[in-house]
Amino acid sequence: MDLSLWGYEFMRNAVLAGAFGGAACAAVGVLVVTMQLSFLGVAIAHAAFAGALCATILGASPLLGSLGFSLAAVAAVGPLADRGEFGPDTPIGIVFSLTLGLAFLFMGLLPGPRAEALDLLWGSILTVSRAEVALLAGMALAVALLVILFFKEIQAVIFHRELARAVGMPAQAIHYGLLIAVGLVITVSLPSIGGLLVFTLVLNPAAAAYQLTYSLKRMFLLAAVFGVASTWAGLLGSSLLRLPSGATIVLVSTAIFIAAAAFSPKRRVKKR
Repeated sequence: MDLSLWGYEFMRNAVLAGAFGGAACAAVGVLVVTMQLSFLGVAIAHAAFAGALCATILGASPLLGSLGFSLAAVAAVGPLADRGEFGPDTPIGIVFSLTLGLAFLFMGLLPGPRAEALDLLWGSILTVSRAEVALLAGMALAVALLVILFFKEIQAVIFHRELARAVGMPAQAIHYGLLIAVGLVITVSLPSIGGLLVFTLVLNPAAAAYQLTYSLKRMFLLAAVFGVASTWAGLLGSSLLRLPSGATIVLVSTAIFIAAAAFSPKRRVKKR
């Protein structure tokens, strides 16, 4: 139960990374939840992980590799869903299975110890650098500006993409832009949160906010608050109980969702 750690720079970096990463992940999570693409976060997270491993093998930057693979996954999901005679879950499942297979393949091809691969898999918010915190801050700011500047368009596309296209909105471009935003946030969050855990931070706070309000604006705000609260409470719990920080953050975010679901006004309306 050593709270003296909070005076060190690495813990301050972790707190800032948790705030920026938690808010950004939760905000794009609202897009994922409201567009009913919850499995998309899983697919993109594994694509980013596979890309980072591929770049490590080639001696390139893991961030660039994960960015390329996650954007490729997004680019594949959209057209496959639009052109095929099936819903978005099928192409997402295809992309997920492909990227999962590639991740295991690249992990097997890694020379020497696989410590770096495990860091990417589980994440390490306690080892983030100032540069990574700045990158997370920039991403969080970009997501906030995206939501503020294009809120009406986002709301229209979420409500009904075909109807938004019928009234003259570039619905297709907006839809793909939202998918790209999800991919970018997951990619930037990968080193601190990890490939196996990042999609839960995307999904859980947004799903909790969805339980508590019908307003999209409030949903974005609540999700961001829940995302930051999950990371900060997880960091505090991990330092007090000497538990892995990433896993603790995920458990806290899950507890927030369970509490939100238990006291959801939507649940009471359904009972009536």
